[in-house]
Amino acid sequence: MSDDAALIEAGERLFRRPFAFRRGLADLADLPPSDRLEIAFAGRSNVGKSSLINALTGVRGLARTSNTPGRTQELNIFESETAPLRIIDMPGYGYAKAPKPMVDRWNALVRTYLQGRQALARVFVLIDARHGIKANDAEILTMLDKAAVSYQVVLTKRDKIGPKAAETVETETLKALSRRPAAFPLLVSTSSEKGDGIGQLRAAIVQLMSERGLSA
Repeated sequence: MSDDAALIEAGERLFRRPFAFRRGLADLADLPPSDRLEIAFAGRSNVGKSSLINALTGVRGLARTSNTPGRTQELNIFESETAPLRIIDMPGYGYAKAPKPMVDRWNALVRTYLQGRQALARVFVLIDARHGIKANDAEILTMLDKAAVSYQVVLTKRDKIGPKAAETVETETLKALSRRPAAFPLLVSTSSEKGDGIGQLRAAIVQLMSERGLSA
């Protein structure tokens, strides 16, 4: 079995374990202890974070999906009692139908979490494959670079564009990331609805756990 195939198989085993929603929080003082590896998902509102988390864990409806951008207003925490892994779903940025003071509060929460959480191993930044890296995506990437927080881009909604367009956006995104110091140099390209790319994402998480000395 190749290393890639072994990682994908290990990822499937990891996410056969039951993951559940633990809590949503709007104050970092309420964060659980740093007793396991954390990965976070960031992205523009309506980029598909909830759908991706549901596909990743194999639990339909685990993360609430909505056609209304900006619905996720807290840090939402998902865990398995039998895996040393915590998933953080962060508020979407860029388009939230909420008063400006509330949006500013969400943004401050996200920035403080990203810059100060010792357990955080990697941020998966979701980018809509139909649009590529937008200005507000670039702002988040720059913040992660400055904070030296490792991140990896996940292109979502790949099934909404043709193969040639997908290849173009992947090439352009990789070129842009090559100039960014905290970016992990590999893309994950997904279609959550069809399950495409989910094995690759699971494998990336297993590899990250292995590098931290944790067994999936």
